[in-house]
Amino acid sequence: MTLITAPDGLVVPPDGGRTLVTPAQQVTFKVTGEHSRAASSFEVVVPPGFDVGAHLHTRSEELFYVLEGELDVLAFEPRVRTRDNWREWESPTGRRCVRATAGTVIVVPAGCPHAFANPTGEPARMFFQASPPPDHERYFEELFEILSSGPEVDHEAVAELRVRYDIEQLTPLRMTPPENGPDAPRR
Repeated sequence: MTLITAPDGLVVPPDGGRTLVTPAQQVTFKVTGEHSRAASSFEVVVPPGFDVGAHLHTRSEELFYVLEGELDVLAFEPRVRTRDNWREWESPTGRRCVRATAGTVIVVPAGCPHAFANPTGEPARMFFQASPPPDHERYFEELFEILSSGPEVDHEAVAELRVRYDIEQLTPLRMTPPENGPDAPRR
């Protein structure tokens, strides 16, 4: 008789996980492909002025849950994909970028353009899942190597990295001081 046992689960304490830090972002790996076949999970701190740029993945699904702070977000196909500012995009049904606050959930199916940016003067924190693993884990590891390699970002290396990990960048990634402070009118 063969005894089959289930694998042990994983409990990650509040300060647990492996953290990668650059001036552009802080990502803490909470659940990786080593632990789950379904999704990788991360806690991400988004600094003021960071804009990931609109992008899409043909194979990955993502889920974002805003824990603290505020982020401008979108998750729709626009009428027209302009190359510069995704915050001006509008869907065929009239949807526009929204200001996400704590408790907001954003679900992004494969092939759906999406973006987030922190236009406030305070960091924002979100929980992020990507399915299937481990592409996002490897992407973050290699991106942080590029971003940590010197004072100037090697944009060509970042572009090659995105292609390798199924990221079609639609508008530029930016790290600039926020245009609006936390008390500025919301769009």
